[in-house]
Amino acid sequence: MKVGVLAVQGAVAEHVQALSTLDVETVLVRLPSDLNEISALVIPGGESTTIRKLLSDYNLVEPLQKRIQEGLPVLGTCAGMVLLAKKIADSDMKTLGVMDIDVKRNAFGRQVDSFETELSVPDLGSDKFKGVFIRAPIIKKVEPNVEVLCTLGEDIVAARQDKLVALAFHPELTDDLRFHNYFLGIVTGRDYCKK
Repeated sequence: MKVGVLAVQGAVAEHVQALSTLDVETVLVRLPSDLNEISALVIPGGESTTIRKLLSDYNLVEPLQKRIQEGLPVLGTCAGMVLLAKKIADSDMKTLGVMDIDVKRNAFGRQVDSFETELSVPDLGSDKFKGVFIRAPIIKKVEPNVEVLCTLGEDIVAARQDKLVALAFHPELTDDLRFHNYFLGIVTGRDYCKK
């Protein structure tokens, strides 16, 4: 199994490191041909408008949408969540439009408003997960086919739709690999063991 990490901008190295720690071979995805090598994809955090522009520049939008529609599992973190969403509040930004969620960008404010907090994520077990929020989005609305994985107050910050997982925060910036392991469970079809 090879997991791709979209490598056009953002926290690419950190996701590669997390996956490598879990003994997963990674492929840096920059071109449409790279999609042929992978069983799953991580879309890292970064600047969503920049990543979206680079996806167009590298002719990745349509091939990526096609692979996802064919069942490619995807983990989208922060900007990755924005790119997966079907709708962005107060924006006409074009996304991949593959996940039935409405997202608000920079919902917690600017870079200086970044923060860390403990999150309850039942699918990961009873231990709290440290969420690192950097200019983070939130999910404003989910369709019935989307499972809410985690909230922060009233705000949805993690969700799953079939093989798509969207996180408002950055699990790759912690030593806790449970979200990456959870995603790999989706990729391989095995049950994830809560810790």
